Amino acid sequence: MPLFAFEGKRPTVHPEAFIAPTATLVGDVVVEKGASVWYGVVIRADLGRVIIREGANIQDNSVIHVNTGVCEVGKDATVGHLCLVHHCTIGESALIGNGAIVLDGAVVGSRTLVAAGATVTPGAEVPPESVAMGSPAKKIVPLEGTAKLFVDHNAAVYHDLARRHAASVEEVE
Repeated sequence: MPLFAFEGKRPTVHPEAFIAPTATLVGDVVVEKGASVWYGVVIRADLGRVIIREGANIQDNSVIHVNTGVCEVGKDATVGHLCLVHHCTIGESALIGNGAIVLDGAVVGSRTLVAAGATVTPGAEVPPESVAMGSPAKKIVPLEGTAKLFVDHNAAVYHDLARRHAASVEEVE
């Protein structure tokens, strides 16, 4: 797994976290216990700190970057495939849908679903237990039905999948 120090700051990865061999972490990145960072992900913390909390999963080809300060992905949160998370806060057990964008200073509440392809604009606040849709994400509805099931179960699915990858993935010659 490519880990790079930048100006004396280096990634810190808990031994029980899974970092895919093609993920890249640069600078002041903290990955806590049970978190997973998947294939092709880039997390660059050259100006501030990025914290991936316990049990969170950052899925394939997503990018996380921070300005000065902190960008945090909460405990058991999911950042789906091909997302851009830039200098914001993602709450506990939130789910950022595939291809979504969350921008500077935005706060996504706990147990919130940002729909696939949505854009949470700079400084926006998405309340807990809701679904944010659109680009920009202006339609906010209560978390219920299928969306609630995704939020309820996604972290557990990825905890198990990360364990399986950590135990058996190997490079093929």
